Amino acid sequence: MLKQRLQQKLMQKLSPQQIQLMKLLQVPALLLDQRIKQEIEENPALEEGEDLYEEAEYQDNNDDDYDSAMETGKEAGEEEAAQQAEDEFDFDDYIDDEEIPDYKLHANNTSADDENREMPFVAGPSPQEALHAQLGLRDLNEREYLIASHIIGNIDDSGYLQRDIHSLIDDLAFNQNIQTDFSEVLDLLRLIQEFDPPGVGARDLQECLLLQVRRKAPKTKAIEHATLILGKNFNDFTRKHYDKIKKKHSLTDEDLKAAIDEILKLNPKPGSALMEGRGAQYVVPDFILSHNDGELELALNSHNTPDLRINRTYSEMFRAMAESKGKADKRQKDALSFVKQKLDSAKWFIDAIKQRQNTLMVTMQAILEFQREYFLTGDETKLKPMILKDIADMVQLDISTISRVANSKYVQTPFGTFLLKEFFSESLQTDKGEEVSTREVKKILQDCIDAEDKKKPLTDDQLAAILKDKGYNIARRTVAKYREQLDIPVARLRKELV
Repeated sequence: MLKQRLQQKLMQKLSPQQIQLMKLLQVPALLLDQRIKQEIEENPALEEGEDLYEEAEYQDNNDDDYDSAMETGKEAGEEEAAQQAEDEFDFDDYIDDEEIPDYKLHANNTSADDENREMPFVAGPSPQEALHAQLGLRDLNEREYLIASHIIGNIDDSGYLQRDIHSLIDDLAFNQNIQTDFSEVLDLLRLIQEFDPPGVGARDLQECLLLQVRRKAPKTKAIEHATLILGKNFNDFTRKHYDKIKKKHSLTDEDLKAAIDEILKLNPKPGSALMEGRGAQYVVPDFILSHNDGELELALNSHNTPDLRINRTYSEMFRAMAESKGKADKRQKDALSFVKQKLDSAKWFIDAIKQRQNTLMVTMQAILEFQREYFLTGDETKLKPMILKDIADMVQLDISTISRVANSKYVQTPFGTFLLKEFFSESLQTDKGEEVSTREVKKILQDCIDAEDKKKPLTDDQLAAILKDKGYNIARRTVAKYREQLDIPVARLRKELV
């Protein structure tokens, strides 16, 4: 049975302003400028530049006539500006058209002294475009060209073919109605593998390295041994079973070392050679930390954050329309509502940017206070155990807010640029009962591995014993976890021929 009834509910919802602030907190300095430009493009009431229309502060003047004249002139100027805006404003320009023309939103308020914040990027062809250019230099008929073009389209940015030949045959039959066979596709693939850079078009790492080493000249003894190892003992080579390789091919230590040196010169991602000219991504720090006579000075990097202000034309337009609201028709009221919405949105965005900057500074100041010894010396062993809750309690903010601040934010220090979340770590208790950061343990683990004998690398059990001697009672599986977090392979894969 259906029936209607009134019901009250108490719910907690985020306002649009809160959602906007949370999204801005997650944006790093490198992308903040793009986000601001996007907002300026979408909202014509928002523009870039300092607010030059704020009331000027004058010194106290005892001349009452001067003060009265200034006040009278100010009122007259405001009335004149409002009248001028009302006279120049035409509601039809904003109501008849579905969209506002771009030329009406463009303000040519730049000068030769303005700072250019644009970062130039070098544009270049993609790996597929570079391969297509080389394909055009070969003498192929239309059918062969279409098949080869389809193969190139399945080569990724690293230079590897992502589809097997049988799948390519099916794709050509279904998508382009080209009936082909395995040998024809393989012949065209081998043709593409002759293109530059060497190794492009390979189906796996072994084929990629073999394509490169076979094109090396002159054919020295080391290159011949490298070709033999990659072709016959690739699995043993990846697992560093050097004794098996030497025994199978009767190689000396010098022969094996020379062959491995040639293999290490090869590029496992040949497509990256075609991507070098397509621009580089740089780390832009959100904070800049400096030392001044033993004191820490923190500054927010505002280089990519332009000043924002409300478009004065829209402000005066809104004022003029508000004064004539009593005699306005429905279309004029709709225009007034539109302008008010854009002005409110611009104010909210400016307030959100200011609140973002304030939240970042407060959070980073708390991190500096908590890790003061580390930021003064740069010694990672001085890092204290710190979790998100510690900073949230200090600044009286939610843990999720601290997490958004620490995510993708960098700080530039005199001893390097670091990701904020790297300073957060769990605690570990030593034999003496002291709590130390897990990052300190990882630093000691890294130093031990860097100083080990590469002919006989330290196993996880040996590393655990070394840490235990230093006062860190850690199990072998914990050492393995820390080693994997540091992206360090197992002992067998760290073995080298010295």
